[in-house]
Amino acid sequence: MCCSAMCGSAPGFPPRDRSLVTVSVLAALYRSEQLPYHLGKALENGLSVEELSEAITHLAFYAGWPNAMTAITLLKKIADEQSA
Repeated sequence: MCCSAMCGSAPGFPPRDRSLVTVSVLAALYRSEQLPYHLGKALENGLSVEELSEAITHLAFYAGWPNAMTAITLLKKIADEQSA
């Protein structure tokens, strides 16, 4: 069973919150190949660009500025694509 099927409908853990955790972990671990998809899902799940930006900026102090800057750059690209 894939991870999405296991936790996709976990009661008490809404998709919005799950997306925030997923994006934070992927950014902290520098999993930039996975971030674009999950940033898009986070926006679909109700997180705003501002909220994601704040979360990524916050984790910069713990995971490092290079990781955070990569995530912010990807977020900006996805936000620009969605608004075009």
